[in-house]
This record gives sequence, structure tokens and C-alpha cells, in this order.
Amino acid sequence: MVRLSPSGSPGRWLAAAVTASCLLQIAHAETPYKIGTPDEIRESARGLAYDLMLQYKGNQTGEIPGILPGPPTEHKGDYYWWEGGAMMGTYVDYWFLTGDTSYNHVISEGMLHQVGPNADYMPPNHTASLGNDDQGFWGMSAMLAAENKFPNPPEDKPQWLALAQAVFHTQAAPDRHDETCNGGLRWQVPPTNAGYNYKNTIANACFFNLGARLARYTRNDTYAKWADKTFQWLWDVQYIDHKDWKVYDGGHVEHNCTDINKAQFSYNAALLLHGSAFMYNYTNGSQVWKDRVDNLLDGILRDFFPDGIAFELPCEGRQGACTADMLSFKGYVHRWLSVVTKVAPYTRDTILPVLRTSTEAAVRQCTGGETGRRCGFYWSGGVYVDPAVDKTSGAGEAMNVLAAVSSLLIDNAPAPATNETGISKGDPNAGSRSRGVSEPLEPITTGDRAGAAILTMLILGGAVGTWSWMSFGD
Repeated sequence: MVRLSPSGSPGRWLAAAVTASCLLQIAHAETPYKIGTPDEIRESARGLAYDLMLQYKGNQTGEIPGILPGPPTEHKGDYYWWEGGAMMGTYVDYWFLTGDTSYNHVISEGMLHQVGPNADYMPPNHTASLGNDDQGFWGMSAMLAAENKFPNPPEDKPQWLALAQAVFHTQAAPDRHDETCNGGLRWQVPPTNAGYNYKNTIANACFFNLGARLARYTRNDTYAKWADKTFQWLWDVQYIDHKDWKVYDGGHVEHNCTDINKAQFSYNAALLLHGSAFMYNYTNGSQVWKDRVDNLLDGILRDFFPDGIAFELPCEGRQGACTADMLSFKGYVHRWLSVVTKVAPYTRDTILPVLRTSTEAAVRQCTGGETGRRCGFYWSGGVYVDPAVDKTSGAGEAMNVLAAVSSLLIDNAPAPATNETGISKGDPNAGSRSRGVSEPLEPITTGDRAGAAILTMLILGGAVGTWSWMSFGD
């Protein structure tokens, strides 16, 4: 039944409503973000970077540098600690690809503020709730800063490469590994944390990824051996499906990790692909690693890019079902796929057209808010959906589109640096104050260039959440 308007004419009321709706759609129908040329891409990325930074409070008086508002468990905001590290990495890539230095000071300040007293991304405020994946994301952003030759911190501060090494070394220590499920990292670090009994893909994928990248950067084969061992563990425990290379979430130690949670998250698969491409590069095109790159890439494009547009498989079909964590995955996938084209160049012609199609869909829906340029999460529909449907402020949604747009410039960017071309210094004792082992480190001097790192790797002894947990687990 149609309720009559005050004038008594339902037709007049409906006509007015339709007209108003049409006018609103016309006003916001066209995205302000153009990506047809490199200059347009840079200009669009600049606007997106500005809008995302409005969600960051860490550069304001009395706020904490490096983190997005949160955590939700303390009713401080929508975001857990790790996502601040992911945002730092997004801006490191933004600077690298666009040349815009506007946020470099803010990013450097944030990344250094969160290193903790032992310079290994285990700050006291977060150590009690630390996940290996949380620490891993900060370590990967530090590694990215080294690879992109992001301006070095002051000499009296921890350096980017050393921070990446510290994260890897603490995670390679015996106290992070045990014999349950024949190896592998647990999701959580403290035994008291919910999820300590869960060995998941993302924790091991971060460790694998860091190892692969440190191997390529330093030419230290110990990192490569850990990376190879970790990938093999993921394969053996069948978190990577042996038939179609779907990548699953994890399993519980009390079931010997056989109760596999088959939720598929895009960042799990993309992170393994990214690390595999670095191993392909490090091994000079090994067929083993090429096969892994090819199979993972095929699976990602099949499962997470229907119609060529990024789609978060486990939650996107139901508005309101994605957690704040999941709402940021598309950006990482775009960034990591773009870098794959630089370290495994034969993938370029397959990957870049997909990233272009996906980004075109991403910017098309950035027509929301009072400015008419706010971005949502649901790219495939071509229309803006307010982040409020997923009960977030929209930082992840904004980060996704910034990453996608910036990554379109990857073709003209150099490949990630190594110790021969980089400017970041390593630390032979990185992570030693937290890992509690007394074995001496073996220094390995590499590279002839001034400023190249003196790199080391501890030869460590010892053995090598469910998706709903991700909505509350730090």
C-alpha cells in the first residue's frame, strides 16, 4: 500500500522522490579519479592519499604514531595494530611509484615509533596480544622500505633492513616453533592468547615472504632455506590444495592441523605468490618456483578476480559480512601482484591487464560522501556503497583504492633493490634481545657498494584463525 503524501497525491510524491534520487545520482555519477595517463594516475593517487590520511590520527598531538584508530576490543576504533603497519607499507609504495614525498615524514615517524624497545616490532603495548602475522606485516613494510630505497632513518635509529631481519630472526627462533603438525608457526605468540592452538597460513606466509625477500636482498642462502622449508610445510599440511592450488586458512594443533578451515582469503594466496616470485628470482628462474608462481597466479585470478575485478570471496557476496581486516585485502593483493611482474617479468602480460580492469572498477565507485569522491569496498557493482554497511570508518576501503591506483605505475618503476643497489643497512644482532638464544651470529659481508649492508643470519637450531577470529583477534 502506498502511503499518501500530505498533498494527497501519491503520484506527485513519487515523482519528487524519483527526481531527487536521479539528481543525487547524476551529481555523484562520475568519479573524480582518472587513470588514463600516468599524470592522471599520479593526480588521482594524490587525492586518494590525502583522503586516506584524514583517517589517520597518529600525526596529531596526543595521538600514537603508526596506528589507525583502535583497537576495537578497547572501543578506540575499528582497526587492530597490524593494519597500521599495512598502511605504512601502502604509503611507502605510494611514494616509490608517484614520487610524492608529502607523507614521508609521517610514515617514517609511524614506522619507527612502533618498533618497540628491542627494535623488532614487539612494542610492549601489543606484545601481550601479538600474532606472528601482526609482527610480520610490520616487518614486511620495513622490508619494502629497504627494497624501495625509502629514505633511511637517522643513524641513531633502527634501519629498515635491520628491522626486517629482526622480525624474521625472532620468528625463526626455536621458541616460535614446535613439533605439532610437523612444524609451522602458530598464529599467536603468547600461549595465553586465543588462537595459540591454531597454525594458520597467514602467519607462515608472512614468515615465508620475509625469508624469500631477505634471501634475494642479501644473497644469504639461510633465508632461502627457511623460505623453502616453510612453503613446503604449507604444502605438506595441505593448506595449499594439491589439485587446484586453492589456499586455505589453517588448522588446530589438537587435530594435527587436519581440521582444515577451508576459508579462502585473497591475501593468503597473494602473499605466497609474491614470495614465490622472489624465490623464482633468487634461484635464477628455478622450474620449481616457476611452477609455484604459475599455479598460484592461476588460482588467484580464478578465485579472486571474477570478470577481472578484485573480489573477496568469503565475505563480499553479503554486505556487512566482511570484517575490518578483510576490507583491506584488495589493496595488498594489487600491490603484491604488481611487484610480481618485476621479479618474475614473464607474468607481466597476464597480470597488468587484470590490475587495470580491476582498478577501473575500483575508481568507478568512488563517488560517495559529501565530497563525491569517497570510496567503498564493493567494486564489481560499479556504484558506491557506504562503508557504514560493514560498520567501519572506511580506512581499509580507501587504502585499497589508493594501492590499486598507485600500482598502475609499476611498469615504469625499477625492480626491488638488493644489497648491491640498496641503501639500507642490516644488523648482525637484529632481534637477538627478544629471541632469548645465546648462539653467536655469523657475520656475512656482502656487496661492494658504499652503504651496502653487512648482513648476517643466525643459524638457528630447532624444528622448522578461523576467519571469524579475524574480526576480534589482534
